[in-house]
Amino acid sequence: MDPKLVEVTQLFSRFKAAFARNDFDTSVGLLSQLKVLLTKFPSLPPSFQQTPNAVEELKIARDIYEHAVVLSVKIEDQDAFERDFCQLKPYYMDTCDIIPQSPEEYPILGLNLLRLLVQNRIAEFHTELELLPVNALENACIKHAVELEQSFMEGAYNRVLSARQAVPHETYVYFMDLLAKTVRDELAGCSEKGYDYMSITEAKQMLMFSSDQELREYITEEHPEWEIKDGCVFFQKAKETQPCKEIPSLQVINQTLSYARELERIV
Repeated sequence: MDPKLVEVTQLFSRFKAAFARNDFDTSVGLLSQLKVLLTKFPSLPPSFQQTPNAVEELKIARDIYEHAVVLSVKIEDQDAFERDFCQLKPYYMDTCDIIPQSPEEYPILGLNLLRLLVQNRIAEFHTELELLPVNALENACIKHAVELEQSFMEGAYNRVLSARQAVPHETYVYFMDLLAKTVRDELAGCSEKGYDYMSITEAKQMLMFSSDQELREYITEEHPEWEIKDGCVFFQKAKETQPCKEIPSLQVINQTLSYARELERIV
């Protein structure tokens, strides 16, 4: 076997061992070394040179970048996720006739769709969706992301939050938690604009918390200006009523007539 391929294989084994024991600092360091070593393989994108070890090199490089994407989720680094996914994507799109499909392809593609949804990059979400083959839409991971986007656009926030309990892959939990927070923040903003107060039971139901304690923790962390008192949530401790400003209607009319006369003179 080629010495460079042996070196990458051995280092990748060390990376997977560190990854399995959740030693993420070591994993990040080893991943950086692996990426440098991969640059020595001419068979990888964008060159795709036909070398004796091209198939093995493509397979191990794809495996490395798949682990890199999952690692970025584990350490909650969305920028690293985007970089690693961009490096991985050519292995899914351009090597179909060279190496067999990866079992992690659809879970990771679905994970990227979920990331775009969380970041509210809806146009890119649909662009990525259009690049997938028709049969991909039947995959549970892809279907999960598509149904989430539909629920989000329809304002069916209850379906978005309940989907957290039925994720098709464990790596989806991180982005689902971010999406749930976005939804709750949206609901909270609407609630405080529409109501002066509501009962704890109603607030808990509105924000879809399962216990009073979860609601109290959310209010403490995200909305300290709210007040819990007498079994109710008051959305502002001291809601000041701002007097309505008087519109200078006569002045506005005079200015409008003046503009009309000037326009008529110009014409």
